[in-house]
Amino acid sequence: MPDKVEKNRDGLIIKQDDTPLKMQVEVNEVKYEGDYRTAPVFIFHDWCKKCGICVAFCPTKALGRKIDGSPYVQYPEKCIHCETCDRLCPDFAITGAKR
Repeated sequence: MPDKVEKNRDGLIIKQDDTPLKMQVEVNEVKYEGDYRTAPVFIFHDWCKKCGICVAFCPTKALGRKIDGSPYVQYPEKCIHCETCDRLCPDFAITGAKR
């Protein structure tokens, strides 16, 4: 019969006999790199559910996805400010900045 196992937020596995074992935990925190005044689009990562619609429909492929699935501006020089990402985002988590 397997032991009772719990995981806490810090990545510790706590068995029934209270002996913690360490394990590696992937950190999925994404911080925005850049200034909203100079970036072609601004992404509200707290609102984003990482669906990938903005990345899939970007006509110039200026957006990319990080390992955890969150979008980011991969090629800012390719952005044509069409605001397709802004219109298609179901969570209103991305907004295009007009020139």
